[in-house]
This record gives sequence, C-alpha cells and structure tokens, in this order.
Amino acid sequence: MPLEEFVHLTAEYIALVINLLAILAIAIGCIQGAIGLTGLLLFKADEDKLMPVWMSFGRWLVAGLTFQLAADIVETSIAPTWAEIGKLAAIAGIRTFLNFFLDRDMEGIREREKAKAEGETV
Repeated sequence: MPLEEFVHLTAEYIALVINLLAILAIAIGCIQGAIGLTGLLLFKADEDKLMPVWMSFGRWLVAGLTFQLAADIVETSIAPTWAEIGKLAAIAGIRTFLNFFLDRDMEGIREREKAKAEGETV
C-alpha cells in the first residue's frame, strides 16, 4: 500500500470517528433537552428552570458543530480540489454563523441569570 493511499485511508477513518463524536454530542444534548423540557412541561415549572436546560442543550450543540467542522477539515486536508475547498468554506461559514448566535444566546442567558442572582442578594 503506497504511503499516499495509507494517509488518505487514515484521514477517512479519523474523520469518521470525529463525525461519530459530533453525532454523539448532539444526540446527548437532544436527549438531555427532551428530558428537561418534558419535566418542565409535566410539572409546569416556571420559566427560570428553562434556562439551565437551554444552556446545556446549547453547549452540546456547539460541541457537536465544532466536531463536525473538525471532521470536514480532516476530510479535505489531503489533496483537496477547489470544489472541496469551496464546500468546506461554505460549511465552515454556516457552522461559524450558527456557533456565533448560539454563543450569543448563551451569553445573554448567563447575563440574565447573573443579574437575577445579584438582584436577589441585594
């Protein structure tokens, strides 16, 4: 087996493992979120208890998106074509956009929680 073929095969397996990690992270976040939301709906909890569920779900999504981007980078790192580079750029742009807004939402939630906690202690 030539070295180039070995490197390509290794990169494919590494990308597959990273994609599996991404799927696992997203699945865990979805399961946790579904359980948390179900509990809130069944017990008619107030909106304050929704924030930790949303924050946890957002963290898992950000982790999953980051793993997916890493897998895409590995897949295109070995002798990419211009079409693959363009596809990677589009995917990276979309995922970066999603990560930015998820992070922004999570930061807003953290600030509201902090402000609320400070208001309760005063």
